[in-house]
Amino acid sequence: MAFKDLREFIDKLKEYDEIQPIDNEVDWNLEIGAILRRCYEIEDPAPLFNKVKGYPEGYRVFGGPLGTFKRLAIAMGLKPDAHYNDFLDKYDQGMKQHIKPVVVSDGPCKENIMLGKDVNLYKLPAPMIHDGDGGRYICTWHITITKDPDTGWVNWGMYRRMIHNKNTLGGMILPTQHIGSIFKKYEDMDKPMEFAEAIGTEPITAFVGTSATPYGVNEADVVGGIRGEPVELVKCETVDLMVPATSEIVFEGEVLPNVRVDEGPFGEYTGYRASPRAPRPIMQVKAITHRNDPILTCSCMGMPLDDSDVSMNIGFAWGVRKALDDIGIPYTGVYIIPESCCFFTVVATKTPYSNIAHQIASCIWSTHVGTFLPKIIVVNEDVDPTNLKDVVHALGSKLHPVRGIHVVENAVGWPLAPYASLNERLWGKDSKVLFDCTWPLDWPEEIAIPPKASFNNVYPDRIQKKVLSNWEKYGFKKKKRRQ
Repeated sequence: MAFKDLREFIDKLKEYDEIQPIDNEVDWNLEIGAILRRCYEIEDPAPLFNKVKGYPEGYRVFGGPLGTFKRLAIAMGLKPDAHYNDFLDKYDQGMKQHIKPVVVSDGPCKENIMLGKDVNLYKLPAPMIHDGDGGRYICTWHITITKDPDTGWVNWGMYRRMIHNKNTLGGMILPTQHIGSIFKKYEDMDKPMEFAEAIGTEPITAFVGTSATPYGVNEADVVGGIRGEPVELVKCETVDLMVPATSEIVFEGEVLPNVRVDEGPFGEYTGYRASPRAPRPIMQVKAITHRNDPILTCSCMGMPLDDSDVSMNIGFAWGVRKALDDIGIPYTGVYIIPESCCFFTVVATKTPYSNIAHQIASCIWSTHVGTFLPKIIVVNEDVDPTNLKDVVHALGSKLHPVRGIHVVENAVGWPLAPYASLNERLWGKDSKVLFDCTWPLDWPEEIAIPPKASFNNVYPDRIQKKVLSNWEKYGFKKKKRRQ
């Protein structure tokens, strides 16, 4: 089922008890953020704040739309207990079976229109999300839409936005991001870059916005492919861009060239307030459109799991699979550990030749998505990469403290990496590390490689089949599938 808008998705979440309406009045100043952060950390349903202090009745805030894999499964039309590989396959479908959007003449996002002097970002209930944030962040679960001036390619991405004043936003635009490549072209021409922010879209749009889709691929086409039907787009009022017609809220405007104003800090998906306050680009808002009784979606990023850990994870893992497929490296599984904030990637592989782990790591790090994946663990095919017990066992028992750990210095870095020094974050420098947990091929298997003492390895097939077929007869309860 493809959801036409956020409201249909909210109704579906109610059927699965994955949403918690809150009718008590809540304060936008930290209370919303604190409740949402608590929901992530104890795995409670997503909160829907129906009454925000100082705002009209009907103005709502919805936190954590995709804060669990269960909610992502519902958004993608999968079974709520879908396995990790099911998400990758569904994303792969969207990448291979593009469905282009359709343009409509009008949409719910046009029900209210503010232009020019009437623009006031404070009319919407933007929360002060974390104590210590540089300001109120109104864009934390949304898409930012920009257009390449040379090719016309339109990028949908998710980039944080802080309110400076009633008609000005600020936020990070990094050179390693697609928006950074596009913005540089405008700055080189000393021209403003048009942008639009779409908040409260149907769920797959925001999901794909986090996923590091390859440069030149239209995210709108991927969203359609995953949904199985096209996204409806409508033209903006003041810029030459189009936005999802059923968005709850839309901002339109320009990013000014060669102008910087201090923005941040902000509690990020890495689990830390990792980026200090610093001069960053500003966005002049020329128009705000929104639905009646608008719903502002937000994420309270921090310690995993939250929306970013869940959503970025799948797109990044798909990027790893594609990179390995493109050059024919054999693998049996890929998993980006969500609890690592996407910093740890696990690849299980057959070992047809020596040092394949090095080739796997080099392949991943040579891609755009590899910028965000500094730590790679390579394991043998007998390890299920989605089973952390298996992975930790491989790290403990197969990883040689000297010849198994390989560090690459002076690599392209990620400015939000908490472990990086201030200088490394400023200049986008980093190191990468490979943990090779595969058995060396030159070891004689019968002598040097110890057999694994596990259910699947040390019992005959007939005994395994008998035990599995009788498991519930023994009195054990059937286990749920692990994500």
